[in-house]
Amino acid sequence: MAGVSVEPYREITFDADGDVNARQRERLAELDVTDLVMFAHGWNSNRSVATRMYDRFYAPFPGLLADSPGVRLGYAGIVWPSIRFADEPVPDFDRSAVPAADAGPGPGLDQHTRQALAEAFPGRGQIVERLAQLLDERPEEAAAFEEFGMLVRELAGVTTPAGITAVHASDASDASDTESEALPRMLYDDTLTVCRDFTAALAETGAAEPESESEPAAQTLSLGGGLKKFWSGAKELLRQATYYEMKRRAGTVGRLGLGPLLGQLARSSPSTRVHLVGHSQGARLVAFALRGLPGDVRNVKSVTLLQGAFSHYAFAARLPHAVRSGGALRGMERRVDGPVVACYSRHDSALGVIYPLASRLAGDSAGVVGLGAKWGAVGFDGIQAVRDTPVLTLARALRDGVPGSGCVNVDAAAVVRRGGPPSGAHSDILHAELARVVLAAGRIGG
Repeated sequence: MAGVSVEPYREITFDADGDVNARQRERLAELDVTDLVMFAHGWNSNRSVATRMYDRFYAPFPGLLADSPGVRLGYAGIVWPSIRFADEPVPDFDRSAVPAADAGPGPGLDQHTRQALAEAFPGRGQIVERLAQLLDERPEEAAAFEEFGMLVRELAGVTTPAGITAVHASDASDASDTESEALPRMLYDDTLTVCRDFTAALAETGAAEPESESEPAAQTLSLGGGLKKFWSGAKELLRQATYYEMKRRAGTVGRLGLGPLLGQLARSSPSTRVHLVGHSQGARLVAFALRGLPGDVRNVKSVTLLQGAFSHYAFAARLPHAVRSGGALRGMERRVDGPVVACYSRHDSALGVIYPLASRLAGDSAGVVGLGAKWGAVGFDGIQAVRDTPVLTLARALRDGVPGSGCVNVDAAAVVRRGGPPSGAHSDILHAELARVVLAAGRIGG
Protein backbone atom coordinates (compact mmCIF):
# COMPACT_ATOMS: atom_id res chain seq x y z
CA MET A 1 0.00 0.00 0.00
CA ALA A 2 1.21 3.48 -0.86
CA GLY A 3 2.91 5.16 2.06
CA VAL A 4 3.92 1.98 3.91
CA SER A 5 7.09 0.21 2.81
CA VAL A 6 6.75 -3.11 4.69
CA GLU A 7 4.92 -6.07 3.19
CA PRO A 8 2.44 -7.59 3.54
CA TYR A 9 0.57 -4.60 4.96
CA ARG A 10 -3.18 -4.19 5.36
CA GLU A 11 -5.24 -1.20 6.43
CA ILE A 12 -8.27 -1.81 8.64
CA THR A 13 -10.79 1.03 8.87
CA PHE A 14 -13.51 1.38 11.49
CA ASP A 15 -16.23 3.99 11.76
CA ALA A 16 -17.18 5.73 15.02
CA ASP A 17 -19.59 2.91 15.91
CA GLY A 18 -16.98 0.20 15.47
CA ASP A 19 -18.20 -1.07 12.10
CA VAL A 20 -15.33 -2.37 9.98
CA ASN A 21 -14.71 -2.04 6.26
CA ALA A 22 -15.83 -5.51 5.12
CA ARG A 23 -13.49 -5.75 2.10
CA GLN A 24 -10.49 -4.81 4.23
CA ARG A 25 -11.51 -7.47 6.78
CA GLU A 26 -11.58 -10.08 4.00
CA ARG A 27 -8.14 -9.06 2.73
CA LEU A 28 -6.76 -9.30 6.25
CA ALA A 29 -8.05 -12.87 6.57
CA GLU A 30 -6.33 -13.78 3.29
CA LEU A 31 -2.85 -13.12 4.71
CA ASP A 32 -0.58 -16.18 4.92
CA VAL A 33 1.50 -15.17 7.94
CA THR A 34 2.62 -16.71 11.21
CA ASP A 35 2.37 -13.43 13.13
CA LEU A 36 0.34 -10.27 12.59
CA VAL A 37 1.15 -6.94 14.27
CA MET A 38 -1.84 -4.58 14.41
CA PHE A 39 -1.16 -0.94 15.34
CA ALA A 40 -3.81 1.62 16.39
CA HIS A 41 -2.98 5.34 16.20
CA GLY A 42 -3.90 7.90 18.85
CA TRP A 43 -6.58 10.56 19.08
CA ASN A 44 -4.56 13.52 17.78
CA SER A 45 -4.17 12.02 14.34
CA ASN A 46 -5.74 11.43 10.94
CA ARG A 47 -5.26 8.81 8.24
CA SER A 48 -2.28 10.44 6.52
CA VAL A 49 -0.43 11.09 9.78
CA ALA A 50 -1.25 7.57 11.02
CA THR A 51 -0.02 5.95 7.80
CA ARG A 52 3.26 7.84 7.98
CA MET A 53 3.68 6.81 11.62
CA TYR A 54 3.00 3.15 10.78
CA ASP A 55 5.57 3.26 8.00
CA ARG A 56 8.22 4.70 10.33
CA PHE A 57 7.42 2.39 13.24
CA TYR A 58 7.32 -0.78 11.15
CA ALA A 59 10.47 0.03 9.15
CA PRO A 60 12.94 -1.72 11.55
CA PHE A 61 10.98 -4.98 11.79
CA PRO A 62 12.28 -6.77 8.65
CA GLY A 63 15.89 -6.15 9.67
CA LEU A 64 15.25 -7.24 13.25
CA LEU A 65 13.81 -10.53 11.95
CA ALA A 66 16.49 -11.19 9.34
CA ASP A 67 17.76 -14.19 11.31
CA SER A 68 14.29 -15.66 11.92
CA PRO A 69 13.47 -17.55 8.70
CA GLY A 70 10.49 -19.33 10.26
CA VAL A 71 8.64 -16.08 10.89
CA ARG A 72 6.29 -14.69 8.26
CA LEU A 73 5.28 -11.35 9.72
CA GLY A 74 2.28 -9.36 8.53
CA TYR A 75 1.48 -5.76 9.38
CA ALA A 76 -1.80 -3.91 9.83
CA GLY A 77 -2.65 -0.27 10.44
CA ILE A 78 -5.91 0.44 12.26
CA VAL A 79 -7.61 3.66 11.15
CA TRP A 80 -10.42 5.06 13.29
CA PRO A 81 -12.17 8.46 13.24
CA SER A 82 -10.14 10.68 15.54
CA ILE A 83 -9.19 14.35 15.34
CA ARG A 84 -5.91 16.18 14.96
CA PHE A 85 -5.13 19.60 16.43
CA ALA A 86 -2.66 20.91 13.87
CA ASP A 87 -0.68 22.99 16.38
CA GLU A 88 0.88 19.88 17.95
CA PRO A 89 4.01 18.81 16.03
CA VAL A 90 4.93 15.15 15.68
CA PRO A 91 8.58 14.40 16.58
CA ASP A 92 10.70 13.14 13.66
CA PHE A 93 8.13 14.27 11.07
CA ASP A 94 9.12 16.90 8.56
CA ARG A 95 6.92 19.97 8.91
CA SER A 96 5.78 19.44 5.34
CA ALA A 97 4.54 15.95 6.16
CA VAL A 98 1.55 17.02 8.26
CA PRO A 99 -0.84 19.99 8.13
CA ALA A 100 0.62 22.81 10.19
CA ALA A 101 -1.20 25.44 12.16
CA ASP A 102 -1.59 28.62 10.12
CA ALA A 103 -2.53 30.87 13.02
CA GLY A 104 0.86 30.86 14.73
CA PRO A 105 1.31 30.46 18.47
CA GLY A 106 -1.46 31.44 20.83
CA PRO A 107 -5.01 30.40 21.62
CA GLY A 108 -6.50 30.79 18.15
CA LEU A 109 -7.83 27.89 16.06
CA ASP A 110 -6.17 27.41 12.67
CA GLN A 111 -8.21 26.48 9.62
CA HIS A 112 -7.11 22.82 9.65
CA THR A 113 -8.29 22.39 13.23
CA ARG A 114 -11.61 24.16 12.62
CA GLN A 115 -12.26 21.86 9.69
CA ALA A 116 -11.30 18.80 11.72
CA LEU A 117 -13.65 19.82 14.55
CA ALA A 118 -16.52 20.40 12.12
CA GLU A 119 -15.96 16.94 10.62
CA ALA A 120 -15.66 15.28 14.04
CA PHE A 121 -18.89 16.88 15.29
CA PRO A 122 -21.30 16.87 12.32
CA GLY A 123 -24.02 19.51 12.39
CA ARG A 124 -22.18 21.69 14.92
CA GLY A 125 -20.20 23.86 12.54
CA GLN A 126 -21.70 27.08 13.88
CA ILE A 127 -20.61 26.16 17.40
CA VAL A 128 -17.07 25.54 16.13
CA GLU A 129 -16.98 28.92 14.37
CA ARG A 130 -18.19 30.78 17.46
CA LEU A 131 -15.60 28.99 19.61
CA ALA A 132 -12.94 30.01 17.09
CA GLN A 133 -14.17 33.62 17.14
CA LEU A 134 -13.95 33.81 20.93
CA LEU A 135 -10.44 32.34 20.88
CA ASP A 136 -9.38 34.89 18.26
CA GLU A 137 -10.91 37.88 20.05
CA ARG A 138 -10.00 36.84 23.63
CA PRO A 139 -12.58 39.06 25.39
CA GLU A 140 -11.69 40.13 28.92
CA GLU A 141 -15.17 39.52 30.34
CA ALA A 142 -16.09 36.62 32.57
CA ALA A 143 -19.34 36.27 30.61
CA ALA A 144 -17.33 35.39 27.48
CA PHE A 145 -15.72 32.48 29.32
CA GLU A 146 -19.14 31.29 30.47
CA GLU A 147 -20.36 31.40 26.89
CA PHE A 148 -17.28 29.47 25.80
CA GLY A 149 -17.93 26.79 28.43
CA MET A 150 -21.57 26.48 27.38
CA LEU A 151 -20.53 26.05 23.74
CA VAL A 152 -17.94 23.42 24.65
CA ARG A 153 -20.61 21.48 26.55
CA GLU A 154 -22.95 21.70 23.57
CA LEU A 155 -20.18 20.49 21.27
CA ALA A 156 -19.50 17.53 23.58
CA GLY A 157 -23.19 16.73 23.90
CA VAL A 158 -23.48 17.62 27.61
CA THR A 159 -25.39 20.68 28.78
CA THR A 160 -25.73 20.04 32.54
CA PRO A 161 -24.29 17.61 35.11
CA ALA A 162 -27.53 15.64 34.66
CA GLY A 163 -26.83 15.29 30.94
CA ILE A 164 -24.30 12.56 31.42
CA THR A 165 -23.41 10.49 28.37
CA ALA A 166 -21.05 7.65 27.56
CA VAL A 167 -18.52 10.21 26.35
CA HIS A 168 -17.41 10.62 29.94
CA ALA A 169 -16.83 7.05 31.01
CA SER A 170 -14.00 6.53 33.47
CA ASP A 171 -11.34 3.88 32.94
CA ALA A 172 -10.82 3.82 36.72
CA SER A 173 -14.24 2.23 37.16
CA ASP A 174 -15.64 -1.20 36.47
CA ALA A 175 -18.79 0.28 34.95
CA SER A 176 -19.09 -0.47 31.26
CA ASP A 177 -18.47 2.22 28.65
CA THR A 178 -22.19 2.89 28.46
CA GLU A 179 -22.90 2.85 32.18
CA SER A 180 -20.47 5.28 33.76
CA GLU A 181 -21.96 8.16 35.71
CA ALA A 182 -18.72 10.12 36.07
CA LEU A 183 -18.65 13.57 34.52
CA PRO A 184 -15.33 15.44 34.22
CA ARG A 185 -15.28 18.49 36.44
CA MET A 186 -13.89 20.57 33.58
CA LEU A 187 -17.25 20.31 31.77
CA TYR A 188 -19.41 21.75 34.54
CA ASP A 189 -17.18 23.68 36.98
CA ASP A 190 -16.91 27.45 36.66
CA THR A 191 -15.38 27.92 33.19
CA LEU A 192 -13.06 30.75 34.13
CA THR A 193 -11.63 28.71 37.02
CA VAL A 194 -11.15 25.73 34.73
CA CYS A 195 -9.40 27.91 32.13
CA ARG A 196 -7.16 29.35 34.86
CA ASP A 197 -6.20 25.82 35.98
CA PHE A 198 -5.44 24.75 32.42
CA THR A 199 -3.38 27.90 31.85
CA ALA A 200 -1.36 27.05 34.94
CA ALA A 201 -0.88 23.50 33.69
CA LEU A 202 0.24 24.77 30.28
CA ALA A 203 2.72 27.07 31.99
CA GLU A 204 4.12 24.03 33.80
CA THR A 205 4.70 22.31 30.45
CA GLY A 206 6.24 25.47 28.95
CA ALA A 207 3.34 26.05 26.55
CA ALA A 208 2.04 29.24 28.19
CA GLU A 209 4.15 32.29 28.98
CA PRO A 210 3.44 35.55 30.85
CA GLU A 211 1.99 38.36 28.76
CA SER A 212 5.27 40.27 29.12
CA GLU A 213 8.71 39.81 30.64
CA SER A 214 7.82 42.28 33.38
CA GLU A 215 4.69 40.36 34.40
CA PRO A 216 5.51 37.65 36.96
CA ALA A 217 4.16 34.15 36.34
CA ALA A 218 2.32 34.15 39.68
CA GLN A 219 0.43 37.30 38.68
CA THR A 220 -0.26 35.87 35.24
CA LEU A 221 -2.00 32.88 36.76
CA SER A 222 -4.08 34.82 39.28
CA LEU A 223 -7.62 35.99 38.67
CA GLY A 224 -6.47 39.61 38.83
CA GLY A 225 -4.63 41.68 36.25
CA GLY A 226 -6.81 40.92 33.21
CA LEU A 227 -8.42 37.77 31.82
CA LYS A 228 -6.99 37.65 28.29
CA LYS A 229 -4.17 35.35 29.38
CA PHE A 230 -6.64 32.59 30.30
CA TRP A 231 -7.76 32.02 26.71
CA SER A 232 -4.84 29.64 26.21
CA GLY A 233 -6.46 27.58 28.96
CA ALA A 234 -9.79 27.90 27.16
CA LYS A 235 -8.29 26.38 24.04
CA GLU A 236 -6.95 23.53 26.17
CA LEU A 237 -10.45 23.04 27.60
CA LEU A 238 -11.75 22.65 24.04
CA ARG A 239 -8.92 20.27 23.19
CA GLN A 240 -9.62 18.11 26.24
CA ALA A 241 -13.39 18.12 25.64
CA THR A 242 -12.78 16.70 22.16
CA TYR A 243 -10.42 14.22 23.85
CA TYR A 244 -13.38 12.83 25.78
CA GLU A 245 -15.37 12.24 22.60
CA MET A 246 -12.35 10.48 21.08
CA LYS A 247 -12.03 8.48 24.31
CA ARG A 248 -15.54 7.16 23.85
CA ARG A 249 -14.84 6.32 20.23
CA ALA A 250 -11.61 4.51 21.03
CA GLY A 251 -13.40 2.31 23.58
CA THR A 252 -16.30 1.68 21.22
CA VAL A 253 -14.08 0.79 18.26
CA GLY A 254 -12.03 -1.54 20.45
CA ARG A 255 -14.93 -3.29 22.17
CA LEU A 256 -17.44 -3.44 19.31
CA GLY A 257 -15.08 -3.40 16.34
CA LEU A 258 -11.59 -4.76 16.87
CA GLY A 259 -12.52 -7.36 19.50
CA PRO A 260 -15.10 -9.13 17.33
CA LEU A 261 -12.80 -8.79 14.30
CA LEU A 262 -10.11 -10.69 16.21
CA GLY A 263 -12.67 -13.39 16.97
CA GLN A 264 -13.46 -13.71 13.28
CA LEU A 265 -9.76 -13.82 12.45
CA ALA A 266 -9.28 -16.66 14.94
CA ARG A 267 -11.84 -18.70 12.99
CA SER A 268 -10.56 -17.85 9.49
CA SER A 269 -6.82 -17.95 10.34
CA PRO A 270 -6.52 -20.11 13.48
CA SER A 271 -2.74 -20.41 13.32
CA THR A 272 -2.05 -16.66 13.06
CA ARG A 273 -0.60 -15.15 16.22
CA VAL A 274 -1.88 -11.58 16.74
CA HIS A 275 0.09 -8.81 18.47
CA LEU A 276 -1.75 -5.59 19.32
CA VAL A 277 0.05 -2.24 19.58
CA GLY A 278 -1.56 1.08 20.42
CA HIS A 279 -0.34 4.63 20.89
CA SER A 280 -2.08 7.19 23.14
CA GLN A 281 -5.83 6.56 22.85
CA GLY A 282 -5.02 3.86 20.32
CA ALA A 283 -3.65 2.04 23.37
CA ARG A 284 -7.09 2.39 24.95
CA LEU A 285 -8.61 1.04 21.73
CA VAL A 286 -6.53 -2.14 21.67
CA ALA A 287 -6.92 -2.61 25.44
CA PHE A 288 -10.72 -2.37 25.19
CA ALA A 289 -10.63 -4.84 22.31
CA LEU A 290 -9.96 -7.43 25.02
CA ARG A 291 -13.44 -6.73 26.39
CA GLY A 292 -14.94 -7.46 22.98
CA LEU A 293 -12.85 -10.59 22.40
CA PRO A 294 -14.95 -13.79 22.45
CA GLY A 295 -14.23 -15.76 25.61
CA ASP A 296 -12.85 -18.82 23.81
CA VAL A 297 -10.46 -16.91 21.55
CA ARG A 298 -6.74 -17.11 22.37
CA ASN A 299 -5.08 -15.71 19.26
CA VAL A 300 -3.90 -12.46 20.91
CA LYS A 301 -0.35 -13.25 21.99
CA SER A 302 0.76 -9.81 23.19
CA VAL A 303 -0.45 -6.26 23.76
CA THR A 304 2.00 -3.34 23.78
CA LEU A 305 0.76 0.03 25.03
CA LEU A 306 2.84 3.01 23.92
CA GLN A 307 2.19 6.16 25.99
CA GLY A 308 -1.29 4.91 26.78
CA ALA A 309 -3.82 7.73 27.35
CA PHE A 310 -6.08 5.98 29.81
CA SER A 311 -6.17 5.39 33.54
CA HIS A 312 -3.22 3.66 35.17
CA TYR A 313 -5.82 1.86 37.31
CA ALA A 314 -7.74 0.42 34.34
CA PHE A 315 -6.50 -3.14 35.00
CA ALA A 316 -6.73 -2.91 38.80
CA ALA A 317 -8.84 -5.46 40.67
CA ARG A 318 -9.37 -2.90 43.45
CA LEU A 319 -8.91 0.85 43.30
CA PRO A 320 -6.77 2.35 46.08
CA HIS A 321 -9.30 5.15 46.56
CA ALA A 322 -12.41 2.94 46.17
CA VAL A 323 -11.58 -0.60 47.29
CA ARG A 324 -15.01 -1.96 46.38
CA SER A 325 -14.47 -1.04 42.74
CA GLY A 326 -12.04 -2.21 40.10
CA GLY A 327 -10.73 -0.77 36.86
CA ALA A 328 -12.71 -0.91 33.63
CA LEU A 329 -10.33 -3.61 32.33
CA ARG A 330 -9.79 -5.61 35.49
CA GLY A 331 -8.80 -9.17 34.66
CA MET A 332 -8.67 -8.47 30.91
CA GLU A 333 -4.95 -9.24 30.83
CA ARG A 334 -5.95 -12.88 31.27
CA ARG A 335 -7.55 -12.83 27.83
CA VAL A 336 -4.08 -12.37 26.33
CA ASP A 337 -2.03 -15.50 25.72
CA GLY A 338 1.04 -13.49 26.60
CA PRO A 339 1.92 -10.21 28.32
CA VAL A 340 0.33 -6.77 28.39
CA VAL A 341 3.34 -4.43 28.23
CA ALA A 342 2.95 -0.76 29.13
CA CYS A 343 5.75 1.51 27.89
CA TYR A 344 5.73 4.82 29.74
CA SER A 345 7.84 7.96 30.11
CA ARG A 346 8.10 10.73 32.68
CA HIS A 347 8.84 13.10 29.78
CA ASP A 348 5.24 12.83 28.55
CA SER A 349 3.81 16.11 29.84
CA ALA A 350 0.49 15.58 28.04
CA LEU A 351 -0.14 12.62 30.32
CA GLY A 352 1.81 13.80 33.35
CA VAL A 353 0.35 17.31 33.66
CA ILE A 354 -2.70 17.88 31.44
CA TYR A 355 -4.31 14.42 31.58
CA PRO A 356 -4.82 14.23 35.38
CA LEU A 357 -6.39 17.69 35.44
CA ALA A 358 -8.75 16.84 32.59
CA SER A 359 -9.60 13.41 34.02
CA ARG A 360 -10.66 14.59 37.48
CA LEU A 361 -14.30 13.62 37.86
CA ALA A 362 -17.42 15.03 39.44
CA GLY A 363 -17.53 14.63 43.19
CA ASP A 364 -13.76 14.52 43.58
CA SER A 365 -12.78 16.86 46.39
CA ALA A 366 -9.03 16.71 45.68
CA GLY A 367 -7.28 19.91 44.71
CA VAL A 368 -5.11 20.39 41.65
CA VAL A 369 -1.94 19.35 43.48
CA GLY A 370 -1.38 15.60 43.56
CA LEU A 371 -3.97 14.72 40.90
CA GLY A 372 -1.53 12.36 39.20
CA ALA A 373 -1.72 9.72 41.92
CA LYS A 374 -5.49 9.31 41.48
CA TRP A 375 -6.07 10.33 37.89
CA GLY A 376 -2.74 9.31 36.35
CA ALA A 377 -2.26 7.70 32.95
CA VAL A 378 -0.66 4.41 31.91
CA GLY A 379 1.73 6.26 29.60
CA PHE A 380 3.18 8.38 32.40
CA ASP A 381 3.84 5.88 35.20
CA GLY A 382 2.71 2.49 33.94
CA ILE A 383 -0.02 0.07 35.05
CA GLN A 384 -0.81 0.53 38.75
CA ALA A 385 -2.46 -1.54 41.51
CA VAL A 386 -2.10 -4.88 39.69
CA ARG A 387 -0.34 -7.43 41.86
CA ASP A 388 3.02 -8.83 40.72
CA THR A 389 3.47 -6.32 37.90
CA PRO A 390 7.23 -6.03 37.30
CA VAL A 391 8.87 -2.72 36.45
CA LEU A 392 11.70 -3.00 33.92
CA THR A 393 14.05 -0.48 32.45
CA LEU A 394 14.07 -0.42 28.67
CA ALA A 395 17.64 -1.72 28.66
CA ARG A 396 16.71 -4.68 30.83
CA ALA A 397 13.63 -5.51 28.75
CA LEU A 398 15.74 -5.52 25.58
CA ARG A 399 18.52 -7.54 27.19
CA ASP A 400 16.48 -10.14 29.11
CA GLY A 401 13.07 -10.00 27.48
CA VAL A 402 9.76 -9.58 29.30
CA PRO A 403 7.67 -12.05 31.32
CA GLY A 404 5.43 -14.30 29.29
CA SER A 405 2.14 -13.30 30.87
CA GLY A 406 0.40 -10.70 33.00
CA CYS A 407 0.97 -6.96 33.14
CA VAL A 408 4.49 -5.60 32.66
CA ASN A 409 5.75 -2.02 32.98
CA VAL A 410 8.69 -0.82 30.88
CA ASP A 411 10.21 2.59 31.62
CA ALA A 412 10.92 3.88 28.11
CA ALA A 413 12.09 7.36 29.17
CA ALA A 414 15.57 6.63 27.83
CA VAL A 415 14.22 7.03 24.27
CA VAL A 416 10.75 8.59 24.72
CA ARG A 417 12.04 11.98 25.75
CA ARG A 418 11.69 14.55 22.94
CA GLY A 419 8.87 16.91 22.01
CA GLY A 420 7.70 20.45 22.58
CA PRO A 421 4.96 21.78 24.83
CA PRO A 422 2.26 21.05 25.74
CA SER A 423 2.54 17.35 24.90
CA GLY A 424 6.22 16.80 25.57
CA ALA A 425 7.37 13.34 24.49
CA HIS A 426 3.85 11.95 24.09
CA SER A 427 4.35 11.16 20.39
CA ASP A 428 8.08 10.36 20.51
CA ILE A 429 7.57 6.66 19.82
CA LEU A 430 9.35 6.11 16.51
CA HIS A 431 12.29 4.17 17.88
CA ALA A 432 13.75 0.78 16.93
CA GLU A 433 14.01 0.01 20.64
CA LEU A 434 10.21 0.10 20.95
CA ALA A 435 9.87 -2.13 17.88
CA ARG A 436 12.14 -4.57 19.71
CA VAL A 437 9.85 -4.42 22.75
CA VAL A 438 6.92 -5.48 20.53
CA LEU A 439 8.94 -8.41 19.21
CA ALA A 440 10.03 -9.40 22.71
CA ALA A 441 6.49 -9.19 24.09
CA GLY A 442 5.17 -11.39 21.29
CA ARG A 443 8.06 -13.89 21.33
CA ILE A 444 8.48 -13.16 17.63
CA GLY A 445 11.75 -14.43 16.19
CA GLY A 446 14.87 -15.43 18.06
